[in-house]
Amino acid sequence: MHQLGAGPLLIEHEGKRPDIASSAYVAETAVVCGDVRIGPDSRVLFGAVVTADGGPVEIGSRSIVMENAVIRARERHPVRLGDHVLVGPHAHLNGVTVEDDVFIATGVSAFPGAHLEREVEARINSIIHVNTRVACGTHIPIGWIAVGDPAELFAPDRVDDYWPKLKQLDFPGTLFGIAREDLTMEKLTSIYVELFGRHRDDLLLIDALPKTEQSPANRVAPTPRAP
Repeated sequence: MHQLGAGPLLIEHEGKRPDIASSAYVAETAVVCGDVRIGPDSRVLFGAVVTADGGPVEIGSRSIVMENAVIRARERHPVRLGDHVLVGPHAHLNGVTVEDDVFIATGVSAFPGAHLEREVEARINSIIHVNTRVACGTHIPIGWIAVGDPAELFAPDRVDDYWPKLKQLDFPGTLFGIAREDLTMEKLTSIYVELFGRHRDDLLLIDALPKTEQSPANRVAPTPRAP
């Protein structure tokens, strides 16, 4: 059983294991699974999950993945986060490309094929839909929805305006390889049963991190106070 004090939960998946720079920090309750590379001075905080489910994840240097964020790569949609990227708490990035100097706030969701160019700001609870390209320097307002290539921005109540554009982006085909009219819950859950069932043979890695300041073996006990 994995215990606190043993370091983060690092997992080998389908023969591939995380590659974490010695200057990076991964919190004890974070999970890093499979073909994941985390660059110098980057930080993955408590409760975050970074998982390579069929495709690789690459996180650049000095990027921050905050508490309870989920980053997932897919077979046809790897994840790449550039340098100086901040991913806020409870954000969900699924098969996306994020260039350098991007701010992703709390609760943001971005879906496969999405591409956030440099200096984008995606504010709280905003959504970047499949196959959407957000141009350099764009600010997505709180709760708004980005759709298309290049992205158009819509308030949440403008569903009649964005739905035709979103339908053209083919969410079911992009995520599941199934036409919208053929997608059933049975087919959808079958896809995920097979995909996530591959984790049954995962290997928990012990002492896989380099001996840095975060490793229990390198921690210095505090000096006792004089009585």
